[in-house]
Formats: sequence, C-alpha cells, structure tokens
Amino acid sequence: MSLRKIGLIGGMSFESTAIYYRKINEAINHELGELASAEILLDSVNFQDIVSMQKSNRWEDAGKRLAQAASNLKAGGAECVMICAVTMHLVAEAVSQATDLPFIHIVDETAKHLIRSDVRKPLLIATRYTMESDFYPKRMKWHNIDVIVPDSDDRNRIHNIIFDELSAGKVLQDSRITLVSIIEKAKVQGADSVIFGCTEICLILETDKLPLPGFDSLAIHVDSAVRFALNK
Repeated sequence: MSLRKIGLIGGMSFESTAIYYRKINEAINHELGELASAEILLDSVNFQDIVSMQKSNRWEDAGKRLAQAASNLKAGGAECVMICAVTMHLVAEAVSQATDLPFIHIVDETAKHLIRSDVRKPLLIATRYTMESDFYPKRMKWHNIDVIVPDSDDRNRIHNIIFDELSAGKVLQDSRITLVSIIEKAKVQGADSVIFGCTEICLILETDKLPLPGFDSLAIHVDSAVRFALNK
C-alpha cells in the first residue's frame, strides 16, 4: 500500500516527539501488519532556542523558525505538516502559510473528538502560554466549545510541571496528585472533561484514570496523522 508521507516539526520537547514517532508507526503497523511502518520526515528544532524566544516574547521569530522547518519538510517530500507541540500552534498561521501542504491543526482535531463525545465545557491544562493566550479558547469557540482555564496559581503550577519536569523526562507522583486536584476543582466548577493541552501531559496522566473524561491532544493528533497517511 502506498502511504502518504507525514511531515513533523518536533523537538518541543523531544520527549513528546518520540511518542509521536512511536505511536504513528505502531498505528500504521497495526493497520497494515507484517513490518509496515510510516513514511515520516522530521524537522527537529533545538527546543532551548524556542524556549528563549518564548520567554522573550519573540513569537514572530519562533514563527519564522517553524515556517522554515515546514519549508524543509516540503522540500524533502512531505505531504502534510504537523507541529508536535500545542503551544507552538500560537504561530500556526505562519507555519501553515509557509507551504501549500495540508496543515493538521491540533486544536481543530481535538475539537472534533470533543464534539463526538458530546462534551462542551472542557478544562484546559497546558503551558501558561497556551492557557493565557486567546488562540486556544478562540479556536475552540469556532466549534461551539467553551474552554475553562485554571486560576493563576494553578496555571503556574501546571506550567512548571511541564517545563521543569516533564520536558526533561521527570515524572513525579506529587505533581500527578497536583494535576488531579486541579481537575477535581474544575469538575466542581462545572467542567465536563479535561484536555491534555500540552503534548507532555500524557507522560504523567492517563485519560481514563481521572475525575473527568480526558482527551489527549497528542493521541488525537497522532490519529489524524495516521488517517492522513492511509488516505482515510
């Protein structure tokens, strides 16, 4: 079977990019059997450079760097482009406009799954950049979904867990307890689900072991990539 070639912009962090690579290949192998695997091109950026741009509010520079990555992928024969990080969808417009390839947007794909599950008021746990920007709730609103974000203290706690621990491959039980308590608080406040709005969250939480139904953005994005590759 001829597979369409997936273009990934990764490295943000390499922990989650490795999961993308493994899960896409596992899914393709499950579909096709034997020794089948996905056709993937990866442009992996230096995350430290991107983090420096984030901290200094140089989002335009970050957009240019990822747009160049998209162009590199097209030049290499990729047939779609995906950013393997939710926060960097802040510059999705620059990336999607860098080529004429289909751009698989993680927020839109997540919204489709929420709608199919009949949930409309999810809690968003993500980096502070994602939780405090309007790009995520605004895009979800296009799908008639109202996103809830944690309060300032909890946003800081989540952000620090992501950057200081998960992005470095550290998974701590105390941090897992902290995240679950934030989800429990949101449930009391009316949330009907929780979005793993950062591709590292799946390292510490499981969607089916939470006070609310969980939606893993990374797993959803992977599913979209596989369907694209298989032309489904």
